[in-house]
Amino acid sequence: MIDTASIFNISNEQEFEDLALQIFKFQFQNNKVYRAFCDLLYIHPSDVNSIKDIPFLPIEFFKTKTIVSSKNQIQTTFTSSGTTGDNTSKHHVTDLNLYIKSFTKGFKHFYGNIEDYVILGLLPSYLERQGSSLIYMVDTMIKTSKHDESGFYLNNLSTLKDTLVKLDAKGKKTLLIGVSFALLDLVEAHSFNLNHTIIMETGGMKGRRKELIRTELHHILKTEFGVNHIHSEYGMTELLSQAYSKGEGLFECPPWMNVLTRDPEDALSIQDTNTTGGLNIIDLANINSCSFIATQDLGKSYKNGLFEVIGRFDNSDIRGCNLMVF
Repeated sequence: MIDTASIFNISNEQEFEDLALQIFKFQFQNNKVYRAFCDLLYIHPSDVNSIKDIPFLPIEFFKTKTIVSSKNQIQTTFTSSGTTGDNTSKHHVTDLNLYIKSFTKGFKHFYGNIEDYVILGLLPSYLERQGSSLIYMVDTMIKTSKHDESGFYLNNLSTLKDTLVKLDAKGKKTLLIGVSFALLDLVEAHSFNLNHTIIMETGGMKGRRKELIRTELHHILKTEFGVNHIHSEYGMTELLSQAYSKGEGLFECPPWMNVLTRDPEDALSIQDTNTTGGLNIIDLANINSCSFIATQDLGKSYKNGLFEVIGRFDNSDIRGCNLMVF
């Protein structure tokens, strides 16, 4: 049995790889869907000697299969957003404490203690539905914050504006985390010149606005909020961990998470760094579901552990793997 505490005590690349290989063997033995996927690829743990040998489960499987590696009861199920009729992803979580540890320790790794911040959530598209892992995370952060001003904002942009201006004038450390379209709505309605506030976008127009490239979005937000950098959070329903960018769209993972790229023409081939390809995520906090996921995001990883997200594959662009459905 793997001690889950070891996931958050990784201190170097070798420890990460050793634990990743242990978790691969554990999930091969205990996750029926992942085992079937590996069997179709004719890959057995005896064939896997490094991270690059590990098969990455296509993220689409979370839409059609129950991805669990634990016999424990499911405590909650996080679901992805989608339009009516869409088949959404479902992440069945058997240990919510793992998720709380992951996002708490991940935030602390990059920004310090949550308690020290006023946490303001501007996430209307997520608040308007059930089952969002992002809402669960931000709600927990708000409750952990030791500041009465922390809270969610739905459509009350004037109140949010007043709160931001007052907090910034007092020099309070403040984090405004919001979905892109709502942040744009805010700066179109009000002007700012903030000095003590982190603006963090979680991506996505959610069908509310025309999609903008990251550089254009960040330029608008930097100008209108009066800040030097726009921060970003990279997470998804299927993961229990998040990567963060403190500017320029370059993301960094916590020690228990890693990003590789796969060949767009051969989904089973892992590429060298500095090469654009499909993003494959290793999230060791996903020990009870699947820690090795091939996403639909297109990006580039670098030797220093940073990565960037360039865009998304269309379904027609996903080549080299006919095992998406079995």
